[in-house]
Amino acid sequence: MNSIRSVWNPGRFAAWCACALALTLGACATNNFPPAPAQVSMSDYHYVIGPGDTLHIGVWQNPDLSSTVTVRPDGRISAPLVQGVQAAGLTSDQLASAIRESMSKYVRDPVVTVVVSDFHGALGQQVSIVGAATKPQSIPYRDKMTVLDAMIAAGGLTPYANGNAAVLIRAGKSYSLHLDDLLRGGKMGDNVPLLPGDTIVIPQGWF
Repeated sequence: MNSIRSVWNPGRFAAWCACALALTLGACATNNFPPAPAQVSMSDYHYVIGPGDTLHIGVWQNPDLSSTVTVRPDGRISAPLVQGVQAAGLTSDQLASAIRESMSKYVRDPVVTVVVSDFHGALGQQVSIVGAATKPQSIPYRDKMTVLDAMIAAGGLTPYANGNAAVLIRAGKSYSLHLDDLLRGGKMGDNVPLLPGDTIVIPQGWF
């Protein structure tokens, strides 16, 4: 089993338990949780490649060596002049360096870039949107992602969502979100930043 993925994740299990509780209590018009932090400390965040990610490998002035590959379940990739290189657990820059080292046996001073074009993401790098979203899902965290980014990916709120009673679960703590004000009222002050591992819980209102 790859080191960056785990079937059993206690922190995520606790978050989902909290999600269920929040959804059960979601008929309330609002909640008593403190507001979500308007600022977060997330300097120098870099996405870590995981199995299933699609990578574009570019080699400057060597189009025959450039390719698009998918990270295998074992976390490795194969490309022209590169066989079985470990990709999972590395950033794009780290993988580019590893590929450059491998190619340098055959190409003089190769200039290699790696771009992740299709993200899957390890659990700790995902943001989950559950409950009364149009498309509840988990999405890979991206640098400087906000609540609005996540809600656009989830297709917004369902007609019966109680967006102003939404809850942000982060590292075992719960914070209130005002999604109705943000999505339906255009109040951008409610567009708070997210962190990897966050879960947004959207309850339904009374019918």
